[in-house]
Amino acid sequence: MIPEKRARLIYDNLEKVKNKIEQAAVRSGRNPAEIELIIVTKTWYSEIIALVIEKGIRQLGENRIQEALPKIEQLEKKYKNLSWHMIGHLQSNKARKAVENFKMIQSVDSFKIARRISEIAAEMNKTADILIEINISQEASKYGVQPTEVMPLAEKVMSLPGIQLRGLMTIGPLTADADTIRRAFQKTRQYYEELRQNIPGKINTLSMGMSDDYETAIEEGTTMVRIGRAVFGTRRN
Repeated sequence: MIPEKRARLIYDNLEKVKNKIEQAAVRSGRNPAEIELIIVTKTWYSEIIALVIEKGIRQLGENRIQEALPKIEQLEKKYKNLSWHMIGHLQSNKARKAVENFKMIQSVDSFKIARRISEIAAEMNKTADILIEINISQEASKYGVQPTEVMPLAEKVMSLPGIQLRGLMTIGPLTADADTIRRAFQKTRQYYEELRQNIPGKINTLSMGMSDDYETAIEEGTTMVRIGRAVFGTRRN
């Protein structure tokens, strides 16, 4: 049983996030409906996640396959139309579970993993939606392709069956400097627009912005934000 005080805090946080998304969109002359909210459920258990589902959230993000699967099984018994997004680094040996359980794999960072996803999806007679993860700040601690590798990888991915490239994902730089973060998002948007202009198909998703920087990401053109801590609070260990 979730304490009422805890539940109320999560409800209030969710409303604050929604309001800030709307305000950031309006500031930048955008329609708030263009921005998808993914609630990141990493380290949180199903009863807590259910609180945001009860408030209308249907798009959920997870970093680790082994942590996600029990939650998916439990929550999909009770709730319909949930969409799960794989947002953490994906290893080849976990690709099958990812294709089976996730609407979108946002963290494709090599042709090897894209090809594996393609093989599994084609075998299952389905199409896997993917994003290429770009390491826009070129930080050694992060996964993702280098900016110059985005177009070559995208062109190779487009030749694969059973896979649909939807766009790009990035994680903002690990810094408190607002200008550095904004420039990184601006650069990512440029690569996204280049992708849209040069790759045929359904390039329509730019996933950038998390709890500390999602308002900036919206101002710089993201179509999807991934929020965890700003709704649930500090993560459980």
